[in-house]
Amino acid sequence: MTTPQRHSWKDIRDRIHARILDRTYRPGDKLPHDEDMAQTLGCSRSTVQRAMQDLSESGLVERRRKGGTHVRPEPVARVTIEIPIIRKEVEDLGQRHGYQLLSRAALPPPAEIATRMELSAHVPCLHVRALHLAQDRPYLYEDRWINLQTAAEIDSVDLCTISANEWLVLNMPYTRCELRFFALAADADLAKALHTSPNTALFAIERTTWIDTQPITTVRTIGAPGYQLSAST
Repeated sequence: MTTPQRHSWKDIRDRIHARILDRTYRPGDKLPHDEDMAQTLGCSRSTVQRAMQDLSESGLVERRRKGGTHVRPEPVARVTIEIPIIRKEVEDLGQRHGYQLLSRAALPPPAEIATRMELSAHVPCLHVRALHLAQDRPYLYEDRWINLQTAAEIDSVDLCTISANEWLVLNMPYTRCELRFFALAADADLAKALHTSPNTALFAIERTTWIDTQPITTVRTIGAPGYQLSAST
């Protein structure tokens, strides 16, 4: 008697993906029901559902309630960008991380920040500016606002010994994130902090996170000249 082979959801995902690539399932085709797919591939229905979820998140298939699963006529290319612990990001490059807390103040958010966070201008926030170093050279400048109603505990954290970035990643999981990427010209303060010349073009990332409907933080990080961002598909 032989024992049926166990398949992980990743195995099933890859097999379905292969059938999409070889045009067994063509663009626009409706895929078999999950139960039928599970029987064909020799796995559980829940395994197929997890595989389909990943294919949907990757933009290859579209799942509709009561409408079934279809191969997208025009697959959507998507990438995954994780919110990094900047200390670990620097160390993964084989470099020594350094950190300087430049300022910390409890302030009402200015109108631009309140709008970005979908927050009342009267909600107390913590404004933090910091500089991350790699091999004692500027790496990333951080300008952050934190909602003290959502992340009240950070008000008692020593941000000289742990960055707001690291504390929030470890302690405040989010359910929604908005990202914006752009270039900006260094003003005098940024040029001094990042050891570059005024008007140098710098890469900036603006990121805002929420837990359900409650804003957690909004941050603008600005890389020193040569900074690179990596993502995976």
